[in-house]
Amino acid sequence: MLQNKILVGLAAVLIIGMMSMFTVNEKEKAIKFQLGKIVKSDYERGLYFKLPLLNNVKKFDSRMQTMKSDPERFLTAEKKNVIVDSFVKWRIGDVTKFYTVVAGDINQANLRLDQIIKDAFRGEFSKRTIKQLVSTDRSAIREILIRNSKSIAGDLGMEIIDVQVMRIDLPEEVSSSVYRRMEAERERVAREFRSQGAEAAERIRADADRQRVVTLANAFREAEKLRGEGDAKSAEIYAQAFGQDTEFFTFYRSLNAYKKTFSSSSTLVLDPDSDFFQYFKKQTK
Repeated sequence: MLQNKILVGLAAVLIIGMMSMFTVNEKEKAIKFQLGKIVKSDYERGLYFKLPLLNNVKKFDSRMQTMKSDPERFLTAEKKNVIVDSFVKWRIGDVTKFYTVVAGDINQANLRLDQIIKDAFRGEFSKRTIKQLVSTDRSAIREILIRNSKSIAGDLGMEIIDVQVMRIDLPEEVSSSVYRRMEAERERVAREFRSQGAEAAERIRADADRQRVVTLANAFREAEKLRGEGDAKSAEIYAQAFGQDTEFFTFYRSLNAYKKTFSSSSTLVLDPDSDFFQYFKKQTK
C-alpha cells in the first residue's frame, strides 16, 4: 500500500513538474498569462517555468509570412486604371501588440495589413504615370511602401520585410488603346527608318555610278594611251624592217594582199597594168 502511495505521489510530482515547464524554440514567440493578464512575452529560445493553473502560455509562429493580395485597380497620375498584383513578406515583431490588436490571428493580421498596403499603393500610384510605374519607379515605390507601411504595421505588432509588385497590367479597354498608339508609333519609326535607308541607298548608288564612270574613263584613257604607244612601236618596227630590204617587204605585203583577196569569191575589176599585179608579170633581164 505504501509503495502505491509513493508511486502515485511521484506521478503527481512528475505531472505537476511537466505542467510547470514549457519550451520556446527559434520558430516561436510566446506570451505568458496570469489569470488572463499578460505578464511576460520577451522569451528567447529555451526552457522556462510557470505556475500550473495560475499561468498559461500561448505560442505564435515567428517565421516569415506571405500575404498575397488579390489583383486591385489603382488610378495613376493620368487618371488611368492599372491592375496591380502584389505580395508582402512579414513576421511578428511585437508579440504583445500582435496578440492585443489582432488576437494573434494570422488571417485577421493579413486582412488589416492588406488594407494598409493598398492605401500605400493608392497614394504612390496616384503620383506617377503608367510609364514611370512600368519602367523606372518600381524599386523606388518598393522602398517607399516598405518605409511608409512599417510604422503602421508596427502598431499591429507586425514587421514588414518586403513588398513586391509582381505584375502591373492595364485593363483590356486601356490596353487596346495603348497598343494602338504603340503600333502607330512603331510604324512611324519604321517608315522613318525605311526613308533614311532609301535615301542612303540612293546616295550609295549615285556614288557607285560616279565611281564607275570615272573608272571606265580612266581605263579608256589608259587603254588609248597604251594602244597609241603600241601603234607607234609597231610603226617603228615596220619602218625599220622596211628600211632594211624595201623590195622584199613590198613583195611580202603584196603576197598577203593576194592571199586575202583571192581567198574570197569576190570579183575584182582592175587594170592588168596596175601596180597590184606587178609581181604577176614575167620578169625579163
